[in-house]
Order: sequence, then C-alpha cells, then structure tokens
Amino acid sequence: MDPFVSVIVATRNRAGLLAETLEGLARQQWPRGALEIIVADNASTDGTRLAVETAAARAGAPPIRYLFVPECGKSHAVNAALAIADGDVLAFTDDDVVPEPNWISRLVAALDETGAEFAAGRILPRWEATPPSWVSPALYGVLAIPDNGETRLLIATGDHFDIIPVGANMALRRLVVERVGGLRADLGKLDGTLRTGEDHEFFLRMLASGFRGVYEPTATVRHWVPRERLHRAYFRRWLHQNGRDVARLEVGYTTGVRRWLGVPRYLWRRLAVDAVDTLLAALTGDARRRIASGMRVVWFAGYVREAWFGADRAQAMRLAGNR
Repeated sequence: MDPFVSVIVATRNRAGLLAETLEGLARQQWPRGALEIIVADNASTDGTRLAVETAAARAGAPPIRYLFVPECGKSHAVNAALAIADGDVLAFTDDDVVPEPNWISRLVAALDETGAEFAAGRILPRWEATPPSWVSPALYGVLAIPDNGETRLLIATGDHFDIIPVGANMALRRLVVERVGGLRADLGKLDGTLRTGEDHEFFLRMLASGFRGVYEPTATVRHWVPRERLHRAYFRRWLHQNGRDVARLEVGYTTGVRRWLGVPRYLWRRLAVDAVDTLLAALTGDARRRIASGMRVVWFAGYVREAWFGADRAQAMRLAGNR
C-alpha cells in the first residue's frame, strides 16, 4: 500500500511562482487518496490565498490545505504545517520550485528501497536571466541549486556528509519529526538578511539521532534563480554569512573533530588547496576557477570569524576567565 504523503510548502509573497509550484504538484504521479498539500502562508500580503484557492478548485487537483501563519520566518511556517500534517512521509519543497511529475514517487521509492529515514533529491536551475560566465556549478549551492550528480548515494555520519538536504527537495519519515522535532526558528532567513541555517541544523540533528539518509538523483525539481542574485557581491555576502552560520552550528555536533586554532584541521587543508588553486587559476586566466576557489576562501573567512570572535566563542572565553 502506498504511504500517505504530506507535501509542505512554506510561502511568502510569491503568488505567481507559487501557482507554478502547485501546478507541478497537481501533475504528480501519485494516488490522490494518498496525498495532501499543505501551503503554509507566512504572513503574505499579495494574492497568495487566491492562488491556493484557484489551484485547489481545479478538476483533479489533489487536496490542498491552506494555513495562514502570522509569525514571520520560514521555520515558523514549516513547524505550523508539521503540526497538522497527516502524512506517513513528509515531503518539502519551496514556493519557487517546479517538481517533475515523478518527484514524490521517486522520493518514496528511495526511502523504501534503502531503508533510509530521510531523502534529498536533485535540484536543477530555472534561470530568470542567463547566468554570468563566472558562475560555475561549484557555486550553485549559493543559489540553492546544489546538483549532487546522477548517482544514488547514502548519507550518514562520515559518509557523503557534504550532501545536505534542503527544503526545496527533501522527504522524511514521520518518526524523524516525532523524535527530533521541527526546525529551529532562530536560524532561518528573515526579511532584509542573508542569515540561514535551519536546514543545516536539522540535518545535523537527524544524523546525531542516528538517522540515515539517501540522495536520490531521479527525484528532481527545478528551482527559480532570480537575476538579482547573479552578482558577485551577493555571492560574497552569502558565503561569508554561511561560513559563520556553519561554524556556529557545528559547535554542538562535531565535538570529535580535530581542530587547530579553533578550526577543524580539514578546513585548513581545504583553505591551502583553494588558495593555491586561486593563484594558479589567476596565472592561467581561468576566471571561473579563480572566482570559485576565491569564493571558498571567503566562506572560510566567515567560518574563522565566527569560530574566533562569535558570541559562542566569546561566552566560552568569558566562562574560562571566571574559573
């Protein structure tokens, strides 16, 4: 028997893009009696509710539940949807994503065939504008379009640890939420900021609880990439902030990692490789490679800044001084 699937879409002021997402979900090759879509409207002020009602009224559409969440922040919206979801499998996507028709079936198959508790699918871009020549796949993570290839991979501590499920394309068994809870509301992106981290922290929490994951390349979605993000300044700001976020998050989950000057040793090795690669690419005139490796150095700078001068580090130093 097919498991009941709840698809959760958190949205805010993206009625036009959301309509495309709901059209993609309406085309899913999954039994209508085993599917529900929950749209968690995060205090939108545009035509979001009308877009949801229009999609729900179409003939043959799967059941769509509209939930208004007044508190801003995607984590609040997702957690409110989790509280009312009926699914045995909980699938997540974003309001600027169009899933392939077999998206749900491939996520469920990946869970069933591997016995994993969570799954991450493949994310491909939908460009609003032709990307600049310097934007290479090595930087796609900044644009929330991490493409991890065409091979199914198992995800566990120390094994493909760098494949991090994101809210644009992820599914998990209900027991995961029952054991580890929902998203942390203090880490998500808020208006006017680049702060991120809720997906990463949730992933670390799943691994720390012993859950295993799978990357399923045939579970594909296409993620909208707006033109305003295709600037180097955006990439630098995002990567520096993400480096800080990762440093802050990993404090509680990587206690066994060997460190030098407060930073994992493997990151120092990676910095050396990236620094040399940046120099060699500059000497050979390879702009894409130079910018990609240089941007990774920016990420490392953010990590070091947080590791050395962040609030958690400062608090630990104060406590040490009071002993």
